[in-house]
Amino acid sequence: MIRRSVMLSAPVRLAALMLVLLFVATGCHRGTKGKNPDEGLPVETLYEKSHKLMEGGNWSGAEASFRRLVAQYPYGPYTEQAMIESAYAQYKAGKHDDAVSSVDRFIRTYPTHRNIAYMYYLRGLANGNRDTVFLRRVWSLDPSRRDLSSPRQAYADFTIVTERYPNSRYASDARQRMIALRDVFAQYELDNALYYLRREAYVSAAGRANFLLENYPQSAFQYDAVAALGEAYTHLGNKTLADDARRVLELNQPDHPWLQGKWPKYPWMVRKLNPFAGEKSASTGERNATMNRK
Repeated sequence: MIRRSVMLSAPVRLAALMLVLLFVATGCHRGTKGKNPDEGLPVETLYEKSHKLMEGGNWSGAEASFRRLVAQYPYGPYTEQAMIESAYAQYKAGKHDDAVSSVDRFIRTYPTHRNIAYMYYLRGLANGNRDTVFLRRVWSLDPSRRDLSSPRQAYADFTIVTERYPNSRYASDARQRMIALRDVFAQYELDNALYYLRREAYVSAAGRANFLLENYPQSAFQYDAVAALGEAYTHLGNKTLADDARRVLELNQPDHPWLQGKWPKYPWMVRKLNPFAGEKSASTGERNATMNRK
């Protein structure tokens, strides 16, 4: 029996040794796992690292690095700047919803910040581009054919910049973007007018065209709206108003195809398979009244 006990003790000792080694290895691993290399870095160093990532176009990396800075140093000028640049990195990365949320949080926290005009401008950029990347890629979607709630919010953001901060460096570009957005809104109304014309709802078509002319004067689509009025009034038998529309076009856009009976030009059958397609504006073709991106 003594001999049997000695034979069993060797495996036991080996197992015990393996358990000790496993415990030591686990303890060492636990001490290093999840270690953040940026933890404990001075705020200046961490900001410079984050800023270099952004300068290199690593928007996601810059965003994450700026977030770590804010978490470690929740107050101070570096933190404020990190919040601004984090929102910009989100916008450049195509995370427009996140960018809007970040800007909203900043505006609530620092409503009188020296860079507040830029934050409203950035929110306008993000709102103007929400939900556009996927839809344009899949459906070749022009801006007027999507939900206009975000572009309208962008217009409101740019209005704040131009009215509250008219001398800021962002005011001029904000005005140009507002003009482009007005063309988007006007094209939306024109598409509605053409939709009603194709379905012989001439009173509704005239209503949408008049709405366009009243609310978006001097837009890129104003003479298309006049042509839509002429077409609607012709079918309604109102010769006086139809002739007025013709005279306006002859004076201002004598080459408009409606004057030669070649407008409106409705989409061909394949185009109708695209539920977002909309009608064609004969004077501008498949116009994309898009804002220039930064």
